[in-house]
Amino acid sequence: MEELVRPWRLGPRGRWWFDVLLAGTLFLIIPFYAIQVLLDGGAAKDVGSTSHVADLVLVVVQLVPLLWRRRHPVIVYAIVAGACGLQVLLIDYPLVSQVSYPIAVYSVARYASPRWGLAALAVGLFGSVLGTHDWMSSVDTTSAGEPQDGINWSTYVPVALSLATFPVAAWALGALARTRTAYVDSLIQRNEQLRREAEQRAELGATQERARIAREMHDVVAHGLSVIVVQADGARYAAEQDPALAPKALETVAQTAREALTEMRQLLGLLRDGDTLTRPQPRLGDIATLVEETRAGGMELAATLPEPGLAVPEGVALTAYRVVQEALSNVRKHAGPGAAARVAVTAGSGSLEIEVTDDGRGAAAEAKESGGLGLVGMEERISAHSGTLETGPAPGGGFRVYAKMPL
Repeated sequence: MEELVRPWRLGPRGRWWFDVLLAGTLFLIIPFYAIQVLLDGGAAKDVGSTSHVADLVLVVVQLVPLLWRRRHPVIVYAIVAGACGLQVLLIDYPLVSQVSYPIAVYSVARYASPRWGLAALAVGLFGSVLGTHDWMSSVDTTSAGEPQDGINWSTYVPVALSLATFPVAAWALGALARTRTAYVDSLIQRNEQLRREAEQRAELGATQERARIAREMHDVVAHGLSVIVVQADGARYAAEQDPALAPKALETVAQTAREALTEMRQLLGLLRDGDTLTRPQPRLGDIATLVEETRAGGMELAATLPEPGLAVPEGVALTAYRVVQEALSNVRKHAGPGAAARVAVTAGSGSLEIEVTDDGRGAAAEAKESGGLGLVGMEERISAHSGTLETGPAPGGGFRVYAKMPL
């Protein structure tokens, strides 16, 4: 899965440097007011000197808290707003440092909860009206220099609206940035969740594939080795009693080994990248070949098989073949010498039925040697096709394997 391309953002160090540069740029305002105080230092009791000191104090209080506007936006806003309120009470003119107020409003809307952002906006709108009234009252005079009666609304309203645009714009930008960040974070979280789910599905698929290959390997090896063992024992006996029968038994051993090797190569090919030249998976018609090989191994076997060319799903056909193969392997291993078996594979009424029975001692052997993977593999194969499997002692003795799968 492709790696997520995250949107560009300032890291913690980048954000710290940005705040330092922002505050540092605004701090250039402080020396201007400090110089005013120094120039008036000789007149400590002068009204102008006192005003410049108040200006300097207000400028420092309005600007310095901006260094912590990300970590403590509400506290920084309260300090800046309080300093702006004191400015209205102490002096009757604006300060350049008041640019800190919209920055504080933006920080609250951006980094605090929406409720705090709306509260900051409301205070900003009220402050715009209050500031306009304070400043306009100091300059709203008649042409003769005397105070004018009433409010000059033609001047008052545009100024108030102009001042109100600053907190409104700052709040809108902050809320938009907060919403966008939340949206991007949700997309990143969703992508991470999808990536984890894809990895889990891939891991589950790999586990299921390994289990399937393990079942295939078990069936191939168990069947091939059981035939080889039986034929090898027969060849050894024939070599002592009737040497003319030994070549036929050895030929069956060689043929079975070659077929098992071919199927193992096919299964191992699934573990490699790329295509491999292997023979097709066994089909329903291959059960007849399996029966003939079993008979050639010396087992008495009766078979009832469907007509050649019967069309069934490939998965069902392979499962039927493997069930018969494993059942016959169990007959050779557990039924005992001289046991006869019967195989019946019938299709009809929307289902495929497989039944393998023997008259040996397979039931007793199965009880003593439980813990093998053969019957477990059968059940897993049948369950994968929503079928049913019944195994256990057969009526009258022996062992019975019965499976039914829908078509």
